[in-house]
Amino acid sequence: MTEMKAMELKVDQRAKWIGGGIAVAAAAGAAAWWATRVETPPYTLVLKDGAVEVRAYGAMKVANTRVTGPREEALSQGFRNLADYIFANSRDGEKIAMTAPVLSDADGNKWRTRFVLPQTYLDTDPPAPPADVEIETLKGRRVAAIRFAGRADDLMLAEREAALRVWLEEYGLKATGSNMRSTTRPSYRGRFAATR
Repeated sequence: MTEMKAMELKVDQRAKWIGGGIAVAAAAGAAAWWATRVETPPYTLVLKDGAVEVRAYGAMKVANTRVTGPREEALSQGFRNLADYIFANSRDGEKIAMTAPVLSDADGNKWRTRFVLPQTYLDTDPPAPPADVEIETLKGRRVAAIRFAGRADDLMLAEREAALRVWLEEYGLKATGSNMRSTTRPSYRGRFAATR
């Protein structure tokens, strides 16, 4: 290989790395911008210990749907049902602002997916949902949450749930509500929460 061709290859490789770096930075910036623009339910931090937090949430209104099937497939279908509702694809009227996180839990032999509705709907009725979506007001409660990053598959969720249960036991706390998963990006990042 001639010296000129080797130099051209190095320049091409450098350009690809720079272009890739710019693309990653742009994607990260877009994700950060989106995260600051999406409403999340307010809470008071009661206790923080490493990755575990105990939070006090006030009442919140949620749209939820229940789907039967394997966890990932059922939650994906539930997400689509709720997205169709908030984006006014399955009903008439205006769109509802997207919020984070998306909540999910097992409900008997079904998987329940929940979108927390914007605070403006706490005292008013949101648009009427289609038959596969229900509106519910959740009472205020305390939640123990453990943060983690990575693909929220069954093994990781079981490991994080076990770690949170050990932490709760060490602090003399007992979970009294359902085991709930909270994700900011479907399947990639999550929090396991046990209500008290």
